[in-house]
Amino acid sequence: MDNFVDERDFKLLECDTYTFFVMRRILGADCNLLLTDHEQLIICFTGAPHPVWIWTPDGASDQEYENAYQIAKENGLIDGEHTFNVKYELADYFIKRAAGEGQELAVTMNMFAYDCPDAIPPKTEVSGNIYKCTEKDVAELVDFLDLFHEEVGVDKKSRAEYRQDAENYAKAGRLYFWVNEKGRKVASCQYAHTGNMASLNLVYTRKEYRRKHYAEQLVYQVTKIAQDSGYTPMLYTNADYVASNACYEKIGYVQRGKLCTIGYNDINGNI
Repeated sequence: MDNFVDERDFKLLECDTYTFFVMRRILGADCNLLLTDHEQLIICFTGAPHPVWIWTPDGASDQEYENAYQIAKENGLIDGEHTFNVKYELADYFIKRAAGEGQELAVTMNMFAYDCPDAIPPKTEVSGNIYKCTEKDVAELVDFLDLFHEEVGVDKKSRAEYRQDAENYAKAGRLYFWVNEKGRKVASCQYAHTGNMASLNLVYTRKEYRRKHYAEQLVYQVTKIAQDSGYTPMLYTNADYVASNACYEKIGYVQRGKLCTIGYNDINGNI
């Protein structure tokens, strides 16, 4: 296994353009762990609290899945703490394999990957306007990050770490709020681009302002901004959030792939 990627790895990921978009993006960043054979297996991990990404081709054999499991184990990832973003076939193998060693892995999130070839304007009119986050909005963005990650239950950090993220997002200039008619920031959304694609994330509406179509309007507007900048917008969703997925589909998003997150149960049975 090599500790570097090259054109062979990016060629492999072209077969899973949407489902492994984030992996493609983080391969170009600093990783705590990066392993690849350039043919059947790519493993990357940026560090806690993020999940380990493992790519395997469709239709891989049990021998190849076992190889992935053993390499993950040799690198300290099968330790009851790490989570993994993988295809369902590999998830099934890891769950059965871990059970044989007395550890209980389970699917903690089902995910759909969408892209938007042509954004469709929302039919419901919404009061307020889109607003680009600036450095003077960092303190409020920290609150959004804290609320968002607490609700989705993944990638949780300290407020100091959220502040660093918020400062970086504000400087990048690709994070937006929806501001209602009273001047209140009620929803957030940003995009990050790699190559010709842009991934929308941090889609969050404060609880007291939900069911007013603010997020739908904001996601549409950010989608248009990404498209007008020359990118193909895409996003991941929790497959079990039927209402949210229907919202994305109404504004032009099309499901292109699926994957899942697997994690460990503690002794009390909690994920």
